[in-house]
Amino acid sequence: MEQIPLVAQKRTVLGRKVKKLRAEGLIPAHVFGHKVKTIHVQIKENEFKKVFEKAGETGIVNLKIDSENRPVLIRNVHVHPVTDDLLHIDLYQVNLAEKVKVDIPLTIINESPAVEKKVGLLLTPVSEIEIEALPTEIPDKITVDIAVLANIGDEIKVKDLQIDRNKIKVNTDENLIVAQIGELVTKEMEAVEAEIEAEQAETTQAEPEKAAEAKEGEAAEGEPRPEGREAKAEGAEATDKTEGQEKKEDTKAEDKGSENA
Repeated sequence: MEQIPLVAQKRTVLGRKVKKLRAEGLIPAHVFGHKVKTIHVQIKENEFKKVFEKAGETGIVNLKIDSENRPVLIRNVHVHPVTDDLLHIDLYQVNLAEKVKVDIPLTIINESPAVEKKVGLLLTPVSEIEIEALPTEIPDKITVDIAVLANIGDEIKVKDLQIDRNKIKVNTDENLIVAQIGELVTKEMEAVEAEIEAEQAETTQAEPEKAAEAKEGEAAEGEPRPEGREAKAEGAEATDKTEGQEKKEDTKAEDKGSENA
């Protein structure tokens, strides 16, 4: 496997002062490993990004510190949760003669006949597996050929992957499913969809009924109540009677006045 070169300088700035390094385009990092004394270093951000794009977390990087070369793996790249700026890098120094454990990403290749014919849905519950191998034998990825998945229920397990097991030891369960064809719509989803359709039907049926009730209510509010009409009529009759009595009394008073005069 090709070793990608990267230059680093020993770092004396530690703690919170590393903010100054980042402002200058330098990323703080440290080198560690089995029986390796930890070394604090700094790396140019633009150079590291180019190397990380090629090597990822599985490729060997030939890290040059002063005049010394160290084979390392990029273990962790810490980034800011909001800005995505690089904050810190963990570099694991390896012994090229000793096996190391690494998580290798799985890459889907080709097309599934079941998916193409819309017979089923492709499920990929696993995105990586752990292997153990010499640093020079570590693959950058492991391919999963889904061209064999033609029917619902077809699956690919770890044991089915094309791996040279003479050089690479697989630590992940060999019976773990990495790709599978499932139903387009599960029974659970069918039940949920049926419930949603029933709720929509009830809502659609209830809307005209509510509208009719609302119209009846508006009409009732717009008409005068019968009690109101009766009360008004009674009030008018009472007023007429009062006026009539007053007129009679006035007439009597006038007649009496005439007699007295």
